[in-house]
Amino acid sequence: MRKLTSLTISNSNLSGQIPKSFQSNLITHNLLSGQIPNKIGNLILLKNLSLASNRFSGTIQNSLISISQLTHLDLSMNQLNGTVPSFLSEMKNLKHLNLSDNSFHGVLPFNESFIKKLEVFEIGGNSDLCYNGSVISSRLKLGIAPCDKYGLVEKEYYGDYEKYYGDYESEGGNEKKETKKKKKKKEEHNGSGKIWFGNGIVLFLIVLLIIFFYLAKRCRWIWLD
Repeated sequence: MRKLTSLTISNSNLSGQIPKSFQSNLITHNLLSGQIPNKIGNLILLKNLSLASNRFSGTIQNSLISISQLTHLDLSMNQLNGTVPSFLSEMKNLKHLNLSDNSFHGVLPFNESFIKKLEVFEIGGNSDLCYNGSVISSRLKLGIAPCDKYGLVEKEYYGDYEKYYGDYESEGGNEKKETKKKKKKKEEHNGSGKIWFGNGIVLFLIVLLIIFFYLAKRCRWIWLD
């Protein structure tokens, strides 16, 4: 099992705990509960680990740092608690980190350079978790509030949801986001151009009709004379 690189057991209605002698790659949307086994760190070749949408509780096991090749870690939508471990920022190959919708608290131990290195980072849905505003810019909109001077969630956060919530996207994500914005702007521009063009044709036809009726009326007068 130490050489396991990929195993998917999703949407299988599994319940109970993960056996200590068994760990897997993708075990999502089940009813697994209890703590994440410490021996999961024995799966040193894993690159993608997702335990999302279960009922895991307790803290994130330090043994995860042994999985040095891990690129994707998704522990979202569980009941994990405690503080977010700082060792996650030492995992050099990590590109996708999702810890959203749990019960983490305290100060987020990451700096802005680590967050920007990630392609995907989701941490929202942890109402008692906050970030240090002196090391992370509010422009990142991580989905959590900044900390006050006591390391607690800033009170103003509760009254200004939109200011702190949003989807963080990495530099690569921002490029995609900018591309989408440009594309949308271009589509809007093209759309408005089409509207103006259509309106221009209608106006032109109306003018032609007016001229036609005017000329027809004059011809009628000439004929009557």
